[in-house]
Amino acid sequence: MIRQPILERLAGSGRLAAAVDAPLLLAVLALLGLGLVMVASSSLELAARNFDNPYHFFHRQLLFAGLGVAAAVVFWLIPLQRWETAGPLLLLSIMLLLIMVLLPGVGRTVNGATRWIPLGVFNLQVSEPVKLLVVLYLSGYIVRHYTTLRLHFLGFVRPLIVLGFGTVLLLLQPDFGGAVIMLAIGMGMLFLAGAKLWQFVALGGTILVAMSFLALATPYRVARLTAFLDPWQDPFATGFQLTQSLIAIGSGSWFGTGLGGSVQKLFYLPEAHNDFLFAVFAEEFGFVGVVFLIGLFALVVWRAFVIGLLAERGGHCYGSHVAFGIGIWIGLQSAVNLAVNMGLLPTKGLTLPFLSYGGSSLIVTLASIGLLLRVYREAQVPVPKIRGRSG
Repeated sequence: MIRQPILERLAGSGRLAAAVDAPLLLAVLALLGLGLVMVASSSLELAARNFDNPYHFFHRQLLFAGLGVAAAVVFWLIPLQRWETAGPLLLLSIMLLLIMVLLPGVGRTVNGATRWIPLGVFNLQVSEPVKLLVVLYLSGYIVRHYTTLRLHFLGFVRPLIVLGFGTVLLLLQPDFGGAVIMLAIGMGMLFLAGAKLWQFVALGGTILVAMSFLALATPYRVARLTAFLDPWQDPFATGFQLTQSLIAIGSGSWFGTGLGGSVQKLFYLPEAHNDFLFAVFAEEFGFVGVVFLIGLFALVVWRAFVIGLLAERGGHCYGSHVAFGIGIWIGLQSAVNLAVNMGLLPTKGLTLPFLSYGGSSLIVTLASIGLLLRVYREAQVPVPKIRGRSG
């Protein structure tokens, strides 16, 4: 019998509605809605002063959200097999993006960092699509070299060479935060795939030492580190951003000052609508709001791992690793952003997924959710087991 396409089989069995993971979709829509509200709330004064339009950033974020939803739908429609067989093209795309942004006349430099490629409607921060491409590429590598990865040291090292080269290119931008997240995604995926613990610890420790050395070798990163350790030592210079963030979070108390009631967003807290949007959210919605927000992120990450397990049990190995990679990525980047806002980690240029202002982050993150929903959709139909034919 000729196998029907997945969509036809789901529709024929009356299970098309089950092809979308409702808890994941509702959590993402809630985060997206909160993000739009908070971008508007945190940027009104800044937008009015710089653009004579208090809703300038909100309108742009709304456009990015629309593009992101469209990207999610496209990724939901593309069969996973196409991504799985596109390994060499994915690897080439990763390297091209990271190299192109460094070419004179191509990359855009802001505050000494060359991280963006102008695309007209918005500036593409190349580290954002690279994270998604790394997840797709590594998932294919794990499936193709599963036995080698688990049994041989070389199978573990090969993908790390690719990640290492990508890290060097990210550091040349420089984008230290993006490099750390990309490496962490790769290491996490390889560990879940079955890499030996001693290999993971040895290479992970080596990478940690190397990244620490790079952080301490650059004066501005040393300044960020010392400010993180004691921001109140120089609260009007190196520690200004963090102290203002802590004041905002502390001012929120239990229930916050109410939507629009933040004081720190009024030209006190830099990047209030971007990397430090969480601080404004905490000030306006308080501890209760923060717990709710963290719960939404936890739900997204939990559903990503549940979908990964469903795909694995159904025989969709590639899809399972894609889901695990997306879960690691969103969970880790969210945790790092929250930790930076609360002074638990040094300042990094990392956005809060779904909430922070920025086209690259929002569009790519929503595209990854579309991909995650595709994994769930295909996991509903287990891969048929091959049976031997009788003579």
